Amino acid sequence: MELIGHPLRWRLLTELASSDRKVRELADLLGKQQGLVSYHLGCLRTARLVSMRRSAADGRDAYYTVDLTRCGELIAAVAEALHPALQLRPEQVAPPFPAHGRVPVRVLFLCTGNSARSQMAEALLEQLTGGAAVAMSAGSHPKSLHPNAVRAMHDWGIDISGRRTKKLDEASEQHFDIVVTLCDRLREICPEFPGTPQVVHWSIADPSNPAASDEETFPAFQEVAIDLATRIRFLLFTIRPSSPI
Repeated sequence: MELIGHPLRWRLLTELASSDRKVRELADLLGKQQGLVSYHLGCLRTARLVSMRRSAADGRDAYYTVDLTRCGELIAAVAEALHPALQLRPEQVAPPFPAHGRVPVRVLFLCTGNSARSQMAEALLEQLTGGAAVAMSAGSHPKSLHPNAVRAMHDWGIDISGRRTKKLDEASEQHFDIVVTLCDRLREICPEFPGTPQVVHWSIADPSNPAASDEETFPAFQEVAIDLATRIRFLLFTIRPSSPI
């Protein structure tokens, strides 16, 4: 608990809980030197509370991601050690959905090709909210839906085989409550959307690999599906259902 009890490390975790970020972004948000921020991020990485992945847009940059599941386990263990009545069981807590009688929350998922990550996220959000949230996905340079994305979603009981890929232009004039970029390259060119949507970035590697067979890359698609489902479940706890219809 001492590790995350440090004020700066707690602030870092708080910022990363809402979006994956670069060191310089965290330094600007916290008003601290990049070297100091990097040091504390290193402490959190050693404890496996934070991970780092090189940016697909610029390999000189890196995105940091918080492992909220591990953070929850650590906090729960500390609470239970203090008193058994303080046991925390996040898996038993349901997010505020479905929101019957309310205007559905609208969430947009973006990646470059709209062929895998964003399509999978769209489908998972629809399933996890029971249709109480409206999801859409699009890409800056749409490609055909990847067969492994279809196959990975089939493992979750979801059929996306009939879905089409969509251009970013189709979403640019629509209103969304939350916009989630899943591709580092697209994050750099993401346009502004009407209103003031919450903008979130999840730095998730493209699971496709033209140099490998679909069978060889399928495990990467399965990992992306698990990552997306975990992130979406945590995202749902931050969504405030809109006003009654």
